[in-house]
Amino acid sequence: MPTQGSCLCGAVRYEVDGPFQSMLSCHCSMCRKHHGAPFATFVSAPLAGFRWLSGQDEVQQYPSSQSGSRGFCRVCGSVAPMFIEAMGLVLCPAGNLLGDIGIRPQAHIFVGSKAPWYEITDSLPQHAEFPPEFGMSGLSRPAPTPSPDLIQGSCLCGDVAIEITGKPERMPYCHCSRCRLSRSAAHAANVFMKADQLRWVRGEERVRTYKVPDSRFFTAAFCDHCGSGAPRVVPQFNMAMVPAGMLDTDPGIRVMGHIYVGSKAPWYEITDRVPQYTELWPR
Repeated sequence: MPTQGSCLCGAVRYEVDGPFQSMLSCHCSMCRKHHGAPFATFVSAPLAGFRWLSGQDEVQQYPSSQSGSRGFCRVCGSVAPMFIEAMGLVLCPAGNLLGDIGIRPQAHIFVGSKAPWYEITDSLPQHAEFPPEFGMSGLSRPAPTPSPDLIQGSCLCGDVAIEITGKPERMPYCHCSRCRLSRSAAHAANVFMKADQLRWVRGEERVRTYKVPDSRFFTAAFCDHCGSGAPRVVPQFNMAMVPAGMLDTDPGIRVMGHIYVGSKAPWYEITDRVPQYTELWPR
């Protein structure tokens, strides 16, 4: 039976026959920014078995390099599949695939670019860049210039940039299905702070939001140029929420708990010793 995939809003839907050939978790800064997550996990399958069900026209492309492009739903910001036509492959973001997809992560790649706040605790093979058998090298990206007493962040295209003063209050990893679909990843990682701790350096006007209709609060925020996860300010709670994947410098805080693990992706295994909560953590 084909595996189906969907964006958060449901406008973009597709299916792929498989069989899935590989499943790799990428820690490069481009994937972190585009997904707004600690890492992105992609599964590869024969391109001939891929079909759009709806919403192909809603996929907006951002040329992330001279040879590559990253697509996202222009309505909700979820990451779309990538196509490598020369190799006859499609790369599907695992966070948007529905149900148990019958394959598990096989390795971590680009761990040389891993976020300083994220710790890999499983026993899977780790590669500094691509696995040697790929015969490829990664792109060089400029390193951020840290500013004293500031936490910096930006989207993949650089149109959106922020600064955070002081230390954020908390950082959970959320495994709910909405976060998985929104971030197109195994789980979301967000840093929370008081609203006045967040300063827009540029690009606030480029941030687009999508609120899930049947949710009281859940709203995705993303850059309308590249699709990267973006900050969201909630004035009624005097709170700002920033996708940790967009951070360019260490926030000085580490994960405090896994929440909504009752909705965890069946293909993802939690291997660290951080507290786990079926839904929200106790108040």
